[in-house]
Amino acid sequence: MLRRIRQILAVAGILLVTLLFLDFTGTLQAWFGWMAKIQFLPALLALNVAVVVGLVVLTLLLGRVYCSVICPLGVMQDVFGWFGKKARKNRYKYSKAITWLRVTMLIVMVAALLAGAAAIVALLAPYSAYGRIAQSFFAPVWAWCNNLLAMWAESRGSYEFYTVDVWLRGWVTLAVAALTLIVLGVLAWRNGRTYCNTICPVGTVLGFLSRFSLFRPVIDTSKCNGCGLCARNCKAACINSKAHSIDYSRCVACMDCIDKCHQHAISYTYRHKSVRKESAAPVDSARRTFLTTAAVATAAAAVKAQEKIVDGGLAVIEDKKVPERATRIVPPGAKSLRHFSQHCTACQLCVSECPNGVLRPSTDLKTLMQPESSYERGYCRPECTRCSEVCPAGAIVRITKEEKSSIQIGHAVWVMANCVPVTDGVECGNCARHCPAGAITMVPMDAADASSLKIPAVNVERCIGCGACENLCPARPFSAIYVEGNERHRII
Repeated sequence: MLRRIRQILAVAGILLVTLLFLDFTGTLQAWFGWMAKIQFLPALLALNVAVVVGLVVLTLLLGRVYCSVICPLGVMQDVFGWFGKKARKNRYKYSKAITWLRVTMLIVMVAALLAGAAAIVALLAPYSAYGRIAQSFFAPVWAWCNNLLAMWAESRGSYEFYTVDVWLRGWVTLAVAALTLIVLGVLAWRNGRTYCNTICPVGTVLGFLSRFSLFRPVIDTSKCNGCGLCARNCKAACINSKAHSIDYSRCVACMDCIDKCHQHAISYTYRHKSVRKESAAPVDSARRTFLTTAAVATAAAAVKAQEKIVDGGLAVIEDKKVPERATRIVPPGAKSLRHFSQHCTACQLCVSECPNGVLRPSTDLKTLMQPESSYERGYCRPECTRCSEVCPAGAIVRITKEEKSSIQIGHAVWVMANCVPVTDGVECGNCARHCPAGAITMVPMDAADASSLKIPAVNVERCIGCGACENLCPARPFSAIYVEGNERHRII
């Protein structure tokens, strides 16, 4: 019964977290956004004391149920392990904990957090690793299926659904996500919770706490017949059937041993001094098959993005290229580049939730996979605060629409060599017409001739760096006006 309850909660948890990365409407975020905020490392970086204390207390009471129920990366390992057990049951065996590696990875994570090494933090954070997998592989497939449904509905005169752009926001992130998925899949398929109990720093911290948990699996040596079946089915490799002992620092409270023990020698109960030895119970497992390349194959089907065409499909609009910015742009609410880098775990949730196509992962080694703003596909609309609403790590603090309109994340810079009035000798003024802050005015190119073609003049003090001018500029492939980021955001 306990195992079944754990499985139901785990499936519900990973589905809800995954849907957060798939939902391009923002509807589910309003209902289930809290699932991202109860993840251990994001809550710790956000200084969400209530969540951190709650998870610590939960671990001290029930053991590492966080790893087997709440953490999506942990649940995904169980999925791979399930397929592995289909291929060959009784596949696991007890092994000693690799303590030095666990401690080393924890020290590396702590040092990276203190030093602001965003790339290392992003690679080791379990929730962020799963977020990148969901955003890189699942989200494009989801959007592609949505577009098929929208086209089918449109062919029947229904417009209940609408199409969205299907595109991969960063090849570096895709490569890292693919490598993570392959490593996790192979390790989990062969050895169960190897990643959880050797590499994951969150697992190490919670493993230390779970040594003192009040409730835990306990072996009754009087009932155990020494068959060793429990050890051969323990995905955490933490049951020593010969010594009748369990390494509670690695036990993830999956309840498999309890559910499968034919002798009922293992029970999940209050720990007490009289029972120190625990016998393994036979774990009955069915044969399972392994799907190695499913995610990669499905992602390949979604790689081809939709082409944007002008009215009537007469010509393909040339894609814009990213300008070389001296300072990268981070979303309103990030406060500054330093604050953002110190708190962001590159989980990609804000990237998935951005309805304007502005956020995408960074390819810079110092800020690898952390989101940054770019305006080739859209601009940061003043009325949108979605990224600040979904960030679980406190990298983007929550702001109101009114506050966003007064936050200067950057400023526009005009490039005369690309401007249409200069290059083509025709009137334009697109940037001034669409600037929501009224920071751009059109002035005569020749100050002595009021009838000459007009060019944009930027009021830096009023510009908020939303990128509307850069996005809507007709110049191709580089806009005649682009946004430079501010290292520290200003209130104007």
